[in-house]
Amino acid sequence: MAFATDKLIFGPDDVDLSRSPLAGHFAAETYVLGAFNPGLARLPNGNLLMMVRVAEALVQPIDDGHVRCIRWSDGRFSLDAWPLALCDTADPRKFLVRGGAWRVMALTSLSWLLPVELAPDGLEVIAVHYDRAIAPHADFQCYGIEDARISRVGERWLMTSCSVSPERHSTTLYSSLDGLDWRFEDIVLDHQNKDMLIFEGQIDGQYWAQTRPLGDLYFAYPPDSPWRAGPSINLATSPDALHWKPHRRPGIRPHADTLATARIGGGTPPILTDAGWLTLWHGVEPKEIVGIYRTYWSLLAADDPARVLRTDHAPLLEANPVLTRPLEDKIYVRDIVFSTGIADGGDHFIIASGEADLACRITHIPKARFGL
Repeated sequence: MAFATDKLIFGPDDVDLSRSPLAGHFAAETYVLGAFNPGLARLPNGNLLMMVRVAEALVQPIDDGHVRCIRWSDGRFSLDAWPLALCDTADPRKFLVRGGAWRVMALTSLSWLLPVELAPDGLEVIAVHYDRAIAPHADFQCYGIEDARISRVGERWLMTSCSVSPERHSTTLYSSLDGLDWRFEDIVLDHQNKDMLIFEGQIDGQYWAQTRPLGDLYFAYPPDSPWRAGPSINLATSPDALHWKPHRRPGIRPHADTLATARIGGGTPPILTDAGWLTLWHGVEPKEIVGIYRTYWSLLAADDPARVLRTDHAPLLEANPVLTRPLEDKIYVRDIVFSTGIADGGDHFIIASGEADLACRITHIPKARFGL
């Protein structure tokens, strides 16, 4: 479905790498592989803030028979070199290290978070706050910080992000009193729980969140079940947003008869409407290495988010090659839209997405599209 307001607002050419947290740490030249998957929040001044994931990569990752990756350690960024003969480099976003009993990978880029302030409608960049960029600061973030999601709960802004390291693939929490200056809180979820979205509001004094644990093994549903085994969107509750307990009942599960959502995960933080919690999520249809990413939506009961009131199996957003045509020389994956932020725009919602793992896309979607 096409929307009247739909544009790329920020991309690789808009990042000044001379002001990157990685600048000056090693001699190798870098470039912006992607500036994408932005968290979104309304600031006290009415402007919007995108927390953009900047994936910074080496211009020459392969050198002298080795493939190199960037790593943070002891306050500095440095390069590791892996023998090319041990590595599978088919996926441009990562490489697999062969020879072990487990799937082991390293990234071809290191991600950090860049605050980009937009006009109230999200259609103009007002300022880029390099002085407030968030970069790795601990061993559990040594391969980067990815995919911020921002929620306003009471007087605080809460931001989850994925911190990547050999120690764990964890969810880390940041908080802010103004939506712009962020304080690191702690690790809140452990290994491979990649899409944690905190609800924008509490239920009976409890924080709620969507989670999406990953694994290589899933148990089968009965043959006649409407559900497909695999990654699903789960729920968790917390008294303080730091200590989380998995909810007993499942959240949103992939349907057995819908191949386009064979794998699903969270997208935008659930936002409360008169009809319930509106949540946008992503479905991945298998195709080649990466798959086709689309955005879908569901409505959850206001007092019980485990109860799904409505789900639309038609995609809300799909990748738009018209938008990325001016960036054709930079494209390395296709068929991906990954919605990561939502804000109220009056008679419409402002949706922030990552397009092609490359740039930030802003779309205005009328509330009537959701029956609101």
